[in-house]
Amino acid sequence: MALEATILPLRETKYICPMHPEVEADAPGDCPICGMAFEPSVVQLDAPPDPELVSMRRRLWLGGALALPLLFIAMSEMIPGAPLQDIASVRIWTWVQLALASPVVLWGGWPFFERGWRSVISRNFNMFTLIALGTGVAYVYSLVATAVPHIFPAAFRSAAGDVPVYFEAAAVITVLVALGQVMELKARAKTGEALRALLDLAPALARIVREDGSEADVALEAVRAGDRLRVPPGEKVPVDGVIVDGASALDESMMTGESLPVEKGVDEKVTGGTLNGSGSFIMRAEHVGTETLLYRIVQMVGEAQRSRAPIQRTADRVAGIFVPAVLAAALVTAIAWGVFGPAPSLGYALVNAVAVLIIACPCALGLATPMSIMVGVGRGAQAGVLIRDAEALELFEKVDTLVIDKTGTLTEGRPRLAAVEALPDQSEDTVLRLAASLERASEHPLARAIIEGAVEQQLDLSDVKDFQANIGRGVTGTVDGVDVALGNAQLFATLGIDSAELESRAGDHRAEGRTVMFVAMAGHAAGLIAVADKIKESSFEAVRDLHADGIRVVMLSGDNAVTANAVASALGIDEVQADVLPAQKREMVRKLRAEGRIVAMAGDGVNDAPALAEAQIGIAMGTGTDVAIEAAGITLLSGDLRGIARARRLSRMTMRNIRQNLLFAFGYNFLGIPIAAGILFLPFGLLLNPMIASVAMSLSSVSVISNALRLRMMRL
Repeated sequence: MALEATILPLRETKYICPMHPEVEADAPGDCPICGMAFEPSVVQLDAPPDPELVSMRRRLWLGGALALPLLFIAMSEMIPGAPLQDIASVRIWTWVQLALASPVVLWGGWPFFERGWRSVISRNFNMFTLIALGTGVAYVYSLVATAVPHIFPAAFRSAAGDVPVYFEAAAVITVLVALGQVMELKARAKTGEALRALLDLAPALARIVREDGSEADVALEAVRAGDRLRVPPGEKVPVDGVIVDGASALDESMMTGESLPVEKGVDEKVTGGTLNGSGSFIMRAEHVGTETLLYRIVQMVGEAQRSRAPIQRTADRVAGIFVPAVLAAALVTAIAWGVFGPAPSLGYALVNAVAVLIIACPCALGLATPMSIMVGVGRGAQAGVLIRDAEALELFEKVDTLVIDKTGTLTEGRPRLAAVEALPDQSEDTVLRLAASLERASEHPLARAIIEGAVEQQLDLSDVKDFQANIGRGVTGTVDGVDVALGNAQLFATLGIDSAELESRAGDHRAEGRTVMFVAMAGHAAGLIAVADKIKESSFEAVRDLHADGIRVVMLSGDNAVTANAVASALGIDEVQADVLPAQKREMVRKLRAEGRIVAMAGDGVNDAPALAEAQIGIAMGTGTDVAIEAAGITLLSGDLRGIARARRLSRMTMRNIRQNLLFAFGYNFLGIPIAAGILFLPFGLLLNPMIASVAMSLSSVSVISNALRLRMMRL
């Protein structure tokens, strides 16, 4: 019940074509361009059986039941003295073939004729154009040959003087195409397994803690922001929120790709769908329903799966001229066999032209790219790598330069007060108290560290007046009637305050990678505050992996050059740009692009959003702000830079899979069409039976989908 409500908005979505995601409809149906069945734009756990699959399976079973005796009858005519010839004449058995073939072709193959006709009307020739034309020609010709055989000239007659019929070819081709459609529809359904796994993370119930202390299980849709929820050991976190009591280790592997449990305590955020370990805790719900991270992930992945990679444009251009070219090839084949072929020359012309039409169906070509994109994007989501669109996925394998913001990306983004130094005429407590009071009006990440440090030392903070933030420099205001300034040397220069003595004291702190802020009171330097933001342990491994992959790493930081270089030196980063204002980050990215580099930018703050948008690929940390995530093409849910290496492998393997599919699809038609046209007849006396061509055509599509499904197993 709860899960129904959780994904209800997704069910009221559009239906799309897997080969042409830009084509949408409000209800199930067929694509007007390629004729393929629509599918829901977002995977649903409780979706009803696919009506297209149900219908096609019925046609397959009935067609197969009638095609088998039909094939036996047709083959018996080629065996002299066969038992069937003693029961009735060839003429009677021909009528029996007509009776058996008609339900198969006319009912079983009706969807193919319907789609083929629509393709002619709309002039969007596709695989069903060829299937309908091939089977239709074979059936109509055989029907006429059965009803009025005397109208056919000698070129259509066999050595025995009768007119051969091809009911078995038309019927068996129809059955094999239906079999291919069933296999394809079942395989396509597997491409949504990653999304179904994500949707399955949502628990059905949540345990609410009421004001009187009583507890009760309620449906998930009944939870509201602000509710207190208990999460017992071994159960899933119902919604996004913050722990208010207790602690535990949570398994976030399905969301972030990280296998180790993450310790969580009071005031730390928890994500809906993650699995609680051995501890019990009470949480306050903050994001529910469509606002949860899980819902946003499903939406983002669904949209990315429907997007089109640039490489698909090549396939689209080829497909646009492919079907007319095949029709021309079939016509040339028919003329060549009719003029130069052995008796019955027109019979050979018909069979080989049908074989060309059937084997050249471009379904594999159309499926090559979207199937790989769907599976690859889904696999990335399982590993905590969210891809916004297929273009980002394709381009990421070409990236040669990665620009990284320091705070919150390379570092933990949770700075702690490291030191306070006061000049001789001031006290450390006074410097820290006034600075913390001033920072109460600030939203900067370093402000929280200063405030927490003051609270830990049990200092009484005051209100601030006339607060002003100077972006990239610091803040000013009035506390207890004293003008206070907190920031860097640039701020002090702007205010006309001498910072020479503070600069001399700051060197040792910066050499340790700490961020140093100067404090001034009443227009004079008063002291400094040093804040340390620990480098993430994962950053060391991530930078090594990126270097091994041939990527140049550039770090941007608003910190002093000494501090920035200390962090960069510890990590082995190639290039450092320090004292960078937020507005300058975008210019740095633009400069690198002007040098001909393919640039990816990783960041997590609001001030990173312009640079993320400027880079060819923007990478946001899932632990960062919504603005950064919205501006990025790739989001790392774990906030771990190792995810960039995962995204790189995902891009490379997905694009390799697409190229394999395209090579197979092009190569299959490059070899198949000449063989179907009869190129092997003169040297080897071999012809490709239309039924064999139908098998090959169906297997080509299934092979492309099966190859795409291999991406589900790739190691990231």
